[in-house]
Amino acid sequence: MTVLYSSTVTEIGELVPTFVAEGMLVFFGEGAPEELKTFCIIHRVEHKEGQVKPGDTVSIDGYSFEVLAVGSVANDNLYNLGHLNLKADGNNEADLPGDVCIAQVELPEITIGTKLEITRSN
Repeated sequence: MTVLYSSTVTEIGELVPTFVAEGMLVFFGEGAPEELKTFCIIHRVEHKEGQVKPGDTVSIDGYSFEVLAVGSVANDNLYNLGHLNLKADGNNEADLPGDVCIAQVELPEITIGTKLEITRSN
């Protein structure tokens, strides 16, 4: 297994539960502008290498989800800004260029210290 990306949640915006209820987690690196922090999950990037693609696995505190689709700018956003729009919509094509889609599932609770990891089976 290859680890493509890993990080730890350091801050949670007050509107995050609203987005979770809609099936979306919005991550942003610790350098996020203040105006975005109310609806973002702020995280400290610990490792990044390679591009995320369908078939990879997103793990959040032990819950694992297969990546179904990756938007055209999602990798650039993730690797340059720590920005990830994770959508539990079951789509095999991303609606928006920054989306990473997984199955339509209930998303896990995010807390300070939550671990995010994206991996690929070798």
